[in-house]
Amino acid sequence: MDTHVAFVAIQPKNGTVTIPAHVRRKFGLDKPGAQVEIVVREREIALIPHLAVPAGDAWFWTEGHQAAEREVDEDLAAGRSTEFASDEEFLGYLDSLESDNPAEK
Repeated sequence: MDTHVAFVAIQPKNGTVTIPAHVRRKFGLDKPGAQVEIVVREREIALIPHLAVPAGDAWFWTEGHQAAEREVDEDLAAGRSTEFASDEEFLGYLDSLESDNPAEK
């Protein structure tokens, strides 16, 4: 649902637009490294908030990892998963896979 917040002036010298403080707080744009993505639509300019991703977490957002996440989601939705009652049961299952693998022998 669209909510009209305010009109803001654009500084003609450098194109700066000031987003109202309560909107910045609501979307986390008051945090260090916050950015907005600019998307141009038919007759609109949309500002989409983005928070910076710590360098140590960047791997999670790579296309390859996101494709693997989607594959896992599909497997779970289709019931292709196994649950284990304990860590030991899970580790035993992994050991059985290794002993069944001819390449390991």
